[in-house]
Amino acid sequence: MKKLYVILLAVALPLSLLSFQAAAVEVERVVSPQGIEAWLVQDHSNPVVSVRLAFRGGAEMDPADKAGLANLAASTMDEGAGEFDSQTFQQILADQSITLRFSASNDRFGGEVTTLTENLDQSMDLLRLALTQPRFDDEPVARLKSQLIAGIQSDSQRPGKLAYNAFFKAMFPDHGYGRDSDGTVESVTGLTQADLKAFVHTRLARGNLVVGVVGDVTPERLGALLDKTFGTLPAQPTTPRAADVVPNATGRVQVIELDVPQSTIVFGQAGLKRDDPDFYTVLVMNHILGGGSFTSRLYEEIREKRGLAYSVGSDLYPLDHAGLILGSVGTENARVAETLDVLRSEWTRMATGDVSAQELNNAKTYITGSFPLTFTSTGAIARVLVSMQINGLGIDYLDHRKAYIGAVDLAGVKRVAAEYLHVDKLDIVVVGKPAGIVPSP
Repeated sequence: MKKLYVILLAVALPLSLLSFQAAAVEVERVVSPQGIEAWLVQDHSNPVVSVRLAFRGGAEMDPADKAGLANLAASTMDEGAGEFDSQTFQQILADQSITLRFSASNDRFGGEVTTLTENLDQSMDLLRLALTQPRFDDEPVARLKSQLIAGIQSDSQRPGKLAYNAFFKAMFPDHGYGRDSDGTVESVTGLTQADLKAFVHTRLARGNLVVGVVGDVTPERLGALLDKTFGTLPAQPTTPRAADVVPNATGRVQVIELDVPQSTIVFGQAGLKRDDPDFYTVLVMNHILGGGSFTSRLYEEIREKRGLAYSVGSDLYPLDHAGLILGSVGTENARVAETLDVLRSEWTRMATGDVSAQELNNAKTYITGSFPLTFTSTGAIARVLVSMQINGLGIDYLDHRKAYIGAVDLAGVKRVAAEYLHVDKLDIVVVGKPAGIVPSP
């Protein structure tokens, strides 16, 4: 076990307010008698426990004709399980002030539980039922499908959603990443109870599970709960993971016409995955370029100097099977061309090594100084513990993160800028009625 030093701020919960002070906390590796592992931060000052879990593999594994399956499963698994129908299951959660929910993303299927310590056993038993015996009764499945379909239909008029969907479809035309994780009206309509049950039985297993726990629980009690909650899951998932893929970045410009006064722009290119040795150097480089909120070059040049946009930025978007550098900006239809000219100019300027020591130091100071603000609640800390395990960062990662950032030097930033930033491969999607923009053939 390693001592990890983090700043714990405050968390508001339904029946309890936890107030943490900056302190050294200990992250412990707990391994149950059956070999199920969780990372734990004990805090016994308040009677609350937060559990976060994730199964590797998410919506990218949905078959093309069943897009949206992971999302529908996440929406319906807490709608009745075991002997409890939807109404009874939800009533127990409400009566005991238990938060239990699931979520799906490209690479993950996640779950969370937050509960008072006195209800921990019951909460974990409900989680066990939801994972191993979800009912998927007709009424809740039909109700949730209707809600998801209504959301998909609404999204068809949302500029941001249209832009991101088009961008990912172009980047990953033959991969699950290229499909909207929400699915389509047709695919969600066609999903069945049998599909949902197959999802649970083939994808959720001990072998692709990671768990993070924070709060008022001992390692001994947690170890027993891990076996009771997850011990009956299959040893390994039987659905194969998606393959690695190289983003199809070609420098194309797509225009999706929508009758709105302001265009939404999504831009990006190939990036890197989280385990790449250059990750921290590219992180600092991107902070200078577009990730620094009110201090980045894109913000300064596009918003502050020219008033072209209210917000603009770029970020690293590492996926399990690919990596992107991804950004967005919104501007008046008449000024889209000017905005793109500035964007490309700054992309090129960074790529040619025009970076100062002051910019580097400011970026490193911000990245290291803002990181503790991640730890705003027990749930947030538990999510960090899960992320550390998913990304193979090691239980002592938080001890070393500041040093990783500190080791980034000016020569390294210039090197990765030249290696990773290619304006001729910068893909752009514009949704609106942009003036003077000619889409790629």
